[in-house]
Amino acid sequence: MATIKDVAQLAGVGVGTASRVINGRGAVSAATALKVKQAVETLNFKPSHAARSLLSGSTRMIGVYIPLLKGTFYTPILQTIDTELRASGLHMVVAFGCGDGDARQQALEGVHFLVDRGCDGLVVMSNALTEEDIQSIGPKKEFFVALNVLFSDVPDQCFNADHSRGGALAAQTLLQLRHRQFAVIAGPRSAPDNVLRIEAFMDELGRNGIDTAAVNTIYSDFSPEGGWASASALIASGHKFTALFCANDEMAVGALSFFQQMGISVPNNISVLGYDDTASAEYSAPRLTSVHIPWREITVNALRHLLNLCYGAHHTIVREFPISITWRSSIAIAQA
Repeated sequence: MATIKDVAQLAGVGVGTASRVINGRGAVSAATALKVKQAVETLNFKPSHAARSLLSGSTRMIGVYIPLLKGTFYTPILQTIDTELRASGLHMVVAFGCGDGDARQQALEGVHFLVDRGCDGLVVMSNALTEEDIQSIGPKKEFFVALNVLFSDVPDQCFNADHSRGGALAAQTLLQLRHRQFAVIAGPRSAPDNVLRIEAFMDELGRNGIDTAAVNTIYSDFSPEGGWASASALIASGHKFTALFCANDEMAVGALSFFQQMGISVPNNISVLGYDDTASAEYSAPRLTSVHIPWREITVNALRHLLNLCYGAHHTIVREFPISITWRSSIAIAQA
């Protein structure tokens, strides 16, 4: 296999000159560049990733940490990141939560794994990490962005949806359809984004004369299994409700499946509203109406900000992301 030394020798130039031509960095004459390119073609030279890293001081890799590798929420985010990186000649290294530790320990281990692999920058999606944890990654804290979490020390590196707006919009949507009896399947109490959307949902109900103390709320884990179990518990409680708000689509899909199993018609007996507007919402039965969070736009802007930080790019960055309702078949006007 040809080396850069072979290319330089055939072209009659120094290794440094050959490197500048191959990497497109530094000034060389047109005649010299042509000689090097002809030598590359003659020798069928393909620079290794390791060699490029040594020459440029950059691995051209971006590390991505996500809590788990399952479901319909994280996969589109990873696909968006990979597509954007490849378009810029970069690659993605992924770490996700595993091991015996709690969520915070898993996230720390995953982030430090990525740092140890020499990633130029990091995309982190975990609400288990603390401000102290971010400081622990040392100089790399200048070259990371966070998705769906806010670190007060580096707010410009954090990209979030307005979950308070999302929760309020969910309540407004159901109220507009004349619902007055509600139930909620919430995510974990430890998830700040979940807390924001549920609090805003309840606040909006309260402003419209609903006794929120009477709204049966079950806290679950953002999974379809959690949605099924929570819907089962709601029905077993005997609590009467015509509208169910689920804090993510996967729990909503689990609830829809349980209702179908029990012969409960959606939306004729119960309207079900999801949150995030993931692919699972589009293909559930019935198709799930959901609060649309523009995760692709959030992810793209976070990543482009990271490329600005790491590589001196000049992408324009957007930080305000509109939230809306994607209307499908799972909600209807409340029956008298």
